[in-house]
Amino acid sequence: MSVLPYAEKKAQKELADEIRELVKKKNAVILAHNYQVPEVQDVADHVGDSLGLAIEATKTSAEIIVFCGVHFMAETAKILNPTKKVLLPNLAAGCSLADSITPESLYEWKQRYPEHVVVTYINSSADVKAMSDICCTSANAVSVVRSIASQKILFTPDRNLGRWVAQQVPEKEIVIYDGCCPVHDVLRGPTVKKVRDLAPDAVLIAHPECREDIVAMADVVCSTSGMIAAVARFPEAKRFIIATENGILHQLRKRYPDKEFILADGCIGCRLNCPYMKTITLEEVVRSLREEVFEVDVAPEIAERARIAIQRMLAVPRDA
Repeated sequence: MSVLPYAEKKAQKELADEIRELVKKKNAVILAHNYQVPEVQDVADHVGDSLGLAIEATKTSAEIIVFCGVHFMAETAKILNPTKKVLLPNLAAGCSLADSITPESLYEWKQRYPEHVVVTYINSSADVKAMSDICCTSANAVSVVRSIASQKILFTPDRNLGRWVAQQVPEKEIVIYDGCCPVHDVLRGPTVKKVRDLAPDAVLIAHPECREDIVAMADVVCSTSGMIAAVARFPEAKRFIIATENGILHQLRKRYPDKEFILADGCIGCRLNCPYMKTITLEEVVRSLREEVFEVDVAPEIAERARIAIQRMLAVPRDA
């Protein structure tokens, strides 16, 4: 683990102190995803996965929500809080998975499978959510699909998560859209096997956005927040191999300082790195609070339909 120079640590502390003052002054709340850079996670009021943060967004009494994540997450917060100001500190924080499905492509698939209930992963735009019957996250995807009365499901957009859900719910006919998260999809079985051979005593925890061969060899498959909880289920284990974006290591090491966490790509997370999740800095959080930029808005007619799909999701318990 790298040690920051004193001057850099001091600068970060000063920025963090200013952020806390601005949060109090402006009645704001900072929500940060587990994949954000460590210093942003540390200044946040709540850190979690997509489902956890969506739930926190419904609970807050703050007037301003500063979302340290990617665009679709800030959109979701705005949909759930139409009267609040939602800020995304860096407009470059997009998502390749969300970009893999458009309203036009979903419309085409719905025409192809008119009898199927559309289950859309929360990693999608507000426009796509508005065309969906219900949303899900990696933390409750299986429960969401099981909760649907119909036997016919159209799962969008992540093919790896969809395949994993189909394996857990074989009684359903699940048609899977062909999108993916490049960060998770880049992992290959031989790479993970090599890492596991070097740490044969380690517990392998994988995100369901990983490819099928990675999921098959994992000891536990769950969301990022599920990973943090899963470590406690193996009190005797000293080492864990983590197959997801490298930002999660910060929370894992804070929670379990006596454990060793190894990234599944075998190269200190150089492949398991989402550039979009790493765009937001402390400086940008400060600017966002000071100037109240950049505000995320969703057209009322889109938000109204997307809200129904999200609220249906929130009514379903999480899996892990």
